Amino acid sequence: MTTQTKRNSTAEWQAQDRQHLHPFTDHAELGRVGAKVITRAEGTYLYDSDGNKILDAFAGLWCVNIGYGRKSIAEVAREQLLELPYYNTFFKTTHPPVAELSKLLVEMTPKQFNHVFYGLSGSDANDTIVRMVRTYWNLKKQPKKKTIISRWNGYHGSTMVAASLGGMNYMHELADLPLPGHSHIRQPYWYGEGKDMSPEDFGKAAAKALEDRILELGAENVAAFIGEPIQGAGGVIIPPATYWPEIQKICRKYDLLLIADEVICGFGRTGYMFASEYYNIEADFMTLAKGLTSGYMPLSAIMVADRVAEVLNSFGDFNHGFTYSGHPVSCAVAIENIRIIREEKLVENVRDVTGPYLAQRLAELQDHPLVGEVRSLGLMAAIELVQDKKTHKTFEPLGKTGTICRDHCVKNNLIMRATRDTMLLSPPLTWTRDHVDECIKLFRAALDSTAKDLGVK
Repeated sequence: MTTQTKRNSTAEWQAQDRQHLHPFTDHAELGRVGAKVITRAEGTYLYDSDGNKILDAFAGLWCVNIGYGRKSIAEVAREQLLELPYYNTFFKTTHPPVAELSKLLVEMTPKQFNHVFYGLSGSDANDTIVRMVRTYWNLKKQPKKKTIISRWNGYHGSTMVAASLGGMNYMHELADLPLPGHSHIRQPYWYGEGKDMSPEDFGKAAAKALEDRILELGAENVAAFIGEPIQGAGGVIIPPATYWPEIQKICRKYDLLLIADEVICGFGRTGYMFASEYYNIEADFMTLAKGLTSGYMPLSAIMVADRVAEVLNSFGDFNHGFTYSGHPVSCAVAIENIRIIREEKLVENVRDVTGPYLAQRLAELQDHPLVGEVRSLGLMAAIELVQDKKTHKTFEPLGKTGTICRDHCVKNNLIMRATRDTMLLSPPLTWTRDHVDECIKLFRAALDSTAKDLGVK
């Protein structure tokens, strides 16, 4: 690999990459500009094939919580590859890494979770949960309870079922989604949808939308509600404090299973090991991925509450699973990743040091003419770009300003993400105050360039 890195040029790699169909990519545009070739990474920095050093303020894709270049992870993976590179967990078979990780996850997660099922991504994990939800209600002799309610702009993956769970219209349009059995309600997005109400009142109103939909569909037909504690890809939508308590009351009142999708929030991003701890969410399922291995290996895990597991385990085979469920190398990497998070006290650092400091520095951006709102929890943040600060009026067409700003970030060797006209931050949990300062400096320069392009003073 080192030899190839020295031999190939950016243009050669881009030419080879033209056969690669990229996820979430406009391939016509990609053909015009060529892919950005990332060749290596260390700590919180990426390096491209042109020698640029890039500050990754997005942890890869919300996932590289422990930062890049961890030698102990590579060593653990190598040892496991030599000892047992693969064996399946079908048909009453196990191996030490999956057994040890299962014990660890049960110890870490809320008390109702004593059972784990493994996949490779958040998408297949949420597909599996839908399978478990349907099986649960069928075994409970309530086969009409099929519909799962979720939120517009929620993101739960990109397989057919997971994309149906999610509320991204642009993912639905060309693939005839959502599939039957999925329904969507408003999101708890106070800045965009609740400015005529207090955040507290809006949180209750957004939660009431769940009850209204249950009554519309009939409680006997509704199986579950799924939500990210904080909507990530939808724009880091941080719900008012009144939201999750009301959601849980409604789920209990109408006998719905509650699914907390912690794929993005889990493993320390919010300053808590799981955002469910912060919001006191007592879920029946918890979806884990991304930070579970910090992206070093593919792995997802579903935490299943006792009351669900008791029903699922009461009837023969659960005929579902994947070739790589509980892959030994992925599980070994997850164990080492969790050790690093704990021993280096990364969660505590986010909660007590870098999270509050990021919030402080982000607040300074409020003086910029483009910035309508900043919001954050831990190392998860959003900056809303608006045309009018008082009315929250957005630019038209929606999304163009965010794209302009994102491109200026890239020119400044800073990786951030744009959702509509909201700029998102989700850096490695290893960030220091210096990294926060570097990010704010680069981002303010990108904001200034964006304002100039738009003619805003």
